[in-house]
Amino acid sequence: MLENSFVMVTIILVINIVYVSFFTIRMILTLKGQRYLAAFISTIEVVIYVIGLGLVLDNLNEIQNLIAYALGYGIGVIVGMKIEEKLALGYITVNVITKEYDKDVPKVLREKGYGVTNWAANGLEGDRMALQILTPRKYELKLYQTIKELDPKAFIIAYEPKTIHGGFWVKSVKKGKLFRE
Repeated sequence: MLENSFVMVTIILVINIVYVSFFTIRMILTLKGQRYLAAFISTIEVVIYVIGLGLVLDNLNEIQNLIAYALGYGIGVIVGMKIEEKLALGYITVNVITKEYDKDVPKVLREKGYGVTNWAANGLEGDRMALQILTPRKYELKLYQTIKELDPKAFIIAYEPKTIHGGFWVKSVKKGKLFRE
């Protein structure tokens, strides 16, 4: 009897981890405008959900099943977020303010394939350069590393743009002609 109970708890836990991971990824895809992929994932997600919930509801007198369901839900959120981090969907816009005005910084970043717009800026302690850099999210950490190598004291702010339209950079991304080492 105990072995059967352990198997049931394990099945419920795994089902809910998979379900919530799918749910998290579907939500992220929906927010990023990938509606058809999100719709496809939701059909799989709902089948998994019904099976998992059915197992719990058929055995409501077994408290360990309910605990496994709740624990699986929490773990599923973490697993879904980790999967999304690895997929790194979409783009990131990074605003940088350099410690000093150095005209070579945007040049180096452009040579590496980043979309860079720069302009002169003034800070409390003098002349600065402001840069706005657009990159696919999968290159985000590499971009931060490059910026820190070029200017260890740079001020960096990043956010995800909702819409991108126009410019040479967007055309280059679609043709796969970016990011040289």
